[in-house]
Amino acid sequence: MKRINEYKKLFKVEKEIDLKTLKKTYRDLVKEWHPDKFQEGDPLKLEAEIQSRKIIDGYHFLVSIAPETLEVNLENYNESINNAGIADYHHKGLVLEITFLDGTTYEYFGVTSQVYQKMINSDKINRFAKRAIYPNYIYRKSKRSLEVV
Repeated sequence: MKRINEYKKLFKVEKEIDLKTLKKTYRDLVKEWHPDKFQEGDPLKLEAEIQSRKIIDGYHFLVSIAPETLEVNLENYNESINNAGIADYHHKGLVLEITFLDGTTYEYFGVTSQVYQKMINSDKINRFAKRAIYPNYIYRKSKRSLEVV
């Protein structure tokens, strides 16, 4: 959640993520912080390189959790969570990463250690995830995927 809030603050997103507004803000920020705008030796050049990477990462991250993006991919997501079953999962910080048997991987943000412990102690992990994880947490498709043989 910290990451989401940090990026929302950077892009001045207060509630829902609107892709059109996000794209305009992204372009404005890139123009402001593009490293080529600064001369070699300028102390702001290094900061601009760091900021520009952060802006690019933030943009791609916010696009991946935007309602419009999720809606476009909803059919595939529902197919994975309802029919594929869980192949693997990892929890780090407040991010739960679930890899499905169809090879797709999704990240769920804000999942506490307590919820994760309940999930791994559940005798039916798929059922627990359908009830307690999928409907309650912000998610995005991860770039990682399970190689299906």
